[in-house]
Amino acid sequence: MTKLSDKALESVRQLPVESQDEIAFAILNMVGKAEPEKIDPAHLADVLESLAQAKRRQFATDAEIEAAFRCFSR
Repeated sequence: MTKLSDKALESVRQLPVESQDEIAFAILNMVGKAEPEKIDPAHLADVLESLAQAKRRQFATDAEIEAAFRCFSR
């Protein structure tokens, strides 16, 4: 392990457990070792529809994305 990765892991150890798990999952995901996240059955239909839209290349426009972000900045 490099000095930089040692320093990063030591910094992660100082974080709350939940944050450590989020970072660990992100790392495992980046290297292709993460287990797929479980999908709540109540959300499965929405996830499948989103995947179908992506396959059809039906993405939000820039204006739609900006409008969505404006909702969060209030």
